[in-house]
Amino acid sequence: MSSLADQFDRARQGLQAKAAQHSHHSMTLPLHTDLTAAQQQAAGLPKAAPVAMAGQVHHDELDALNHVNNVVYFVWFERLRIAFMERYGIGIIGDPNSPRIVIRSGEVRYHAEMVRGEVYITTCTCTAFRTTSMTLHQDIWSGGTLRASFTCIISHLP
Repeated sequence: MSSLADQFDRARQGLQAKAAQHSHHSMTLPLHTDLTAAQQQAAGLPKAAPVAMAGQVHHDELDALNHVNNVVYFVWFERLRIAFMERYGIGIIGDPNSPRIVIRSGEVRYHAEMVRGEVYITTCTCTAFRTTSMTLHQDIWSGGTLRASFTCIISHLP
């Protein structure tokens, strides 16, 4: 029977190997910049989204188990959601004439863990548009694999 230290060491080595498999994307994808449809598809996304941006997992985004902390996914989703809104002129931060909007409800699903060094792509698509609300769907992809999804209803405040 192996010791706890041996088990942790094997887990650490496995996580480092996973990160190394995905790190080759960092040389070809511009980080924190809008990605074109061609860049999204070249990175393994099955379908290009209207708004997509790449990032890379940093050490301070990890939890005690050495994978991305759940709250970090919300930060990534929010970062791209703001870019989506600004692109389409909805709810622009700091603009007093812009509509005030809030997330009325949302559901997140975690599909697979992410580790330090992985390059990921966050996407955002509007799936429904109504008079005072809209539904957005967001995904986080890494290495051509869906890692997390978030669907939310955004409402206009009077």
